[in-house]
Amino acid sequence: MQNDVPVDKPAYPIESVDKALALLLLLRDRRALSVSEASRELGVAASTAHRLLAMLQYRGFVAQEPTTRAYTLGPVLAELGLAAVRGMDIRSQARPAMERLVAEVGETVHLGVLRGTDVLFQESVESAKALRVADRTGMTLPAHASAVGKALLAGLSKSQLHILYPDDALPAFRPNTIIHREELELALAVVRERGYATNADESEAGVSGVAAPIRDSFGQVCAALTVSAPTSRLTEEQVASIAPATINAAEDIGSRLG
Repeated sequence: MQNDVPVDKPAYPIESVDKALALLLLLRDRRALSVSEASRELGVAASTAHRLLAMLQYRGFVAQEPTTRAYTLGPVLAELGLAAVRGMDIRSQARPAMERLVAEVGETVHLGVLRGTDVLFQESVESAKALRVADRTGMTLPAHASAVGKALLAGLSKSQLHILYPDDALPAFRPNTIIHREELELALAVVRERGYATNADESEAGVSGVAAPIRDSFGQVCAALTVSAPTSRLTEEQVASIAPATINAAEDIGSRLG
């Protein structure tokens, strides 16, 4: 396996480090990797591949699927990716698309990133309407109880989700809040299928939303865009028209991240 960018090989390479990093590159290009596949790809014994994967799992770089026992990319890599996105100043990249989306749908738009089991709002563009959802920049909301959070969580594998939510019971904030991990997994499957997430009074009374994931150049979810509005205005018909516009705006931002 070779790097994407040609670099001279170090004069004193550390073989174990090289093979561990090679495993991460393998996982970049495929959804999951078994011990036997890792052994074959690296040309090492299965016991060696297992030790390498176990150490990467210990540090959070990979996670293990509970049913198949295969390994997937872990939460630490997602955190590193978010750090890189912050370095690119995603807010400035997202602002123009957010302003256009507000003008198109007439509701407040927020930009959020995942922080553990919460969503941190990094930017907002408010609607001009008198009754509107206010700027949330710097605020947090529970990911499982918000549209933007579900759009972000849908980018995780099952094992990554189980690391964030080790127990089946989830905190309840409103009568509509999802309170079981299994129910959340079903909701995230729907998000992946249709490309957007929704929230109807799940974290705040009278506030609903539609959100779409923002993907980086590797196809990984690094942030999400959400349209928030009073529930009285966010009818099924409105959701049907707002969702495509939100997806388009999220894709536009993703294309600008490089």
